[in-house]
Amino acid sequence: MREVFRLPDVGEGIAEAEIVEYLVNVGDIVKADQNVVRVETDKAVVELPSPFSGVVVEIPHKPGDTVRVGDPLLVVETEAAVRPAVPRREERARPPEEEKARPLPALKPLKPEEKPPETPPAAAAERVLATPHTRRLARELGIDIATVTGSGRGGRVTDEDVREAAVRKAPPPPRAPTAAAVVPPATAGFDFEKYGPTKRVLLKGVRKRTAEVMARAWSTIPHVTHFDEADVTELLQVVERERGLAEERKVKLTVLSFLIKAAAEALRRFPQFNASLDETTGELVYKEYFNVGFATDTEAGLMVPVIRDVDKKSILQIAGELQDLSRRARDRSIELDEMRGGTFTISNVGALGGRWATPIIVHPEVAILCSLRARKQPVVRNDEIVIRTIMPLAVSFDHRVLDGADAARFMSYIVALLEDPMRMLVEVA
Repeated sequence: MREVFRLPDVGEGIAEAEIVEYLVNVGDIVKADQNVVRVETDKAVVELPSPFSGVVVEIPHKPGDTVRVGDPLLVVETEAAVRPAVPRREERARPPEEEKARPLPALKPLKPEEKPPETPPAAAAERVLATPHTRRLARELGIDIATVTGSGRGGRVTDEDVREAAVRKAPPPPRAPTAAAVVPPATAGFDFEKYGPTKRVLLKGVRKRTAEVMARAWSTIPHVTHFDEADVTELLQVVERERGLAEERKVKLTVLSFLIKAAAEALRRFPQFNASLDETTGELVYKEYFNVGFATDTEAGLMVPVIRDVDKKSILQIAGELQDLSRRARDRSIELDEMRGGTFTISNVGALGGRWATPIIVHPEVAILCSLRARKQPVVRNDEIVIRTIMPLAVSFDHRVLDGADAARFMSYIVALLEDPMRMLVEVA
């Protein structure tokens, strides 16, 4: 029996992927859960396992091709079809000429009113790879788990797959009438070659996904940005003093590690910043976990790895994960799941320069913090002019959920922790 392995829905709106390489060839024998193809989504390069065991009989694409969710990746002749049938005991002694002359049984045609038997829904659901918790969640949300495409290993259906299916099932909010049924692209009619030669490069991968996500966030969320500054003179002294201890543990200690820890404590104190607006129900969802994403500049574009349960980790642990996730994001070996589930994001562009910025919120989060380059500058302390190292900060927030006063309090608390590292060690668990 021939089975077609199709590009699964890996979630988060990812609709297509580019084939990097096939790990098998036509004629190879594969086993279920064996990785057979590497694909590049707009977030990471992932290896996909075959859900079937058997012989590869067709590879319909080649490296560099772009495939959409549901497109075939591989055709496998399953073991049931390729394994020689074992004759029954009484048939084994039958002479070859008798076997050759034995007529094939005739197939009974179906009558017009007859239909082939259908697999009961319960049986189809039982064949789905999923944990009991995921099955219970599907029942609670009214989702037929047999209709959900799994993004887990071997096609396993995860809780997140079920939740995304529930969101897709929910009726879309009514759209306001528009003057025109179709809005032409903003560049329609532009002749870019009129005044000189040009070069066209297809927008794809991480860059394409970033464009889609940013356009959605900017058009959906009413952004407001609040600015502040933190005197990080003492914090930099702590980083420098403890750098040797961190290096002994093969960890690079940075200001960003402290900033992430300070943000986690601020999120715990101001839970409305750790929330999301469920636009389908009109409810504000307060999350009781603290997963902080950090924007990472890579050759492929902007990627946002997530450090989970930041409130439960030490600054050195955070620094270690920062180092590991950043490296794997840049070499595209990071897993998709390691860039999911964020509740708040920090964009640190200080190493590249800049004084001020207005970061765009990562939907469905409600705020994002941006830190910029710290500089030595004259400031007034106790009526005296002294030289201190000042780091600009900016927080963009969703004005549907948060107000300017909320942002001011949130930022003031983060500034207080950064300016007094000892307070951070005392207050942050």
